[in-house]
Amino acid sequence: MYFESHAHFDDKRFKDDREELLELLPSCGIDYVINVGCDVKSSKESIRLAERYDYIFAAVGIHPHELYDMSSKTIEELRRLSEHKKVVAIGEIGLDYYYDTHPRELQQFWFRQQLRLAESVNKPVIIHSRDASQETFDIIAASNVRRGSIHCYSGAAPMAMEYAKMGFYIGIGGVITFSNAKKLIEVVEALPLEKILIETDSPYLAPAPSRGKRNDSRNLEYIVNKIAKIKQTTPEFVAEITGNNAKNLFF
Repeated sequence: MYFESHAHFDDKRFKDDREELLELLPSCGIDYVINVGCDVKSSKESIRLAERYDYIFAAVGIHPHELYDMSSKTIEELRRLSEHKKVVAIGEIGLDYYYDTHPRELQQFWFRQQLRLAESVNKPVIIHSRDASQETFDIIAASNVRRGSIHCYSGAAPMAMEYAKMGFYIGIGGVITFSNAKKLIEVVEALPLEKILIETDSPYLAPAPSRGKRNDSRNLEYIVNKIAKIKQTTPEFVAEITGNNAKNLFF
């Protein structure tokens, strides 16, 4: 019923019950999960999960927080990993100016390099952007990449529409259920449902009923229900369309 387009079940917060949870999710209506890498180690772990569970697929990439040992060798390692039959995207990649863990110029350089990698291996991208909306958009627009997800979208509606015109989908997660989600609600109102993906970013960003707790894909229900309310349609229709969107992008 649900296509989870962005999760991190390799995270240490799932250490104690990962196997039990991942065995359970299909019975809770979770048809597919994209487990997203943040560095080489987590990218490899994502592939291992995808090899073990039929419904899980992997993305490989280096998050802007994780550029400590980044080099051309890292790009080649990602290229090798991307050849695995269950790797469906390059990600998550992008810019994060909120913490400025690394110099902005360095983030931009490796973002461009990973976009070029995605182009060369013909994979969609999963984009991370925090406090860097315009720079992220400009770098993507200047590239040749036109398939991907803008994960946990935090920009304004007009930019979301421009991304949609370029061929991207907008990832909507638990933030849509927060009381201060006015801007994101405007994004969902403006976008056609055919350009929206649902995601939890597990274990992060649990929706309102569980805010502050560990998140997992079972909470997609709350996200879908909120989108359905905004769009004045049924949760079943939202789940169907967003699922088809994700299949079109990743498969």
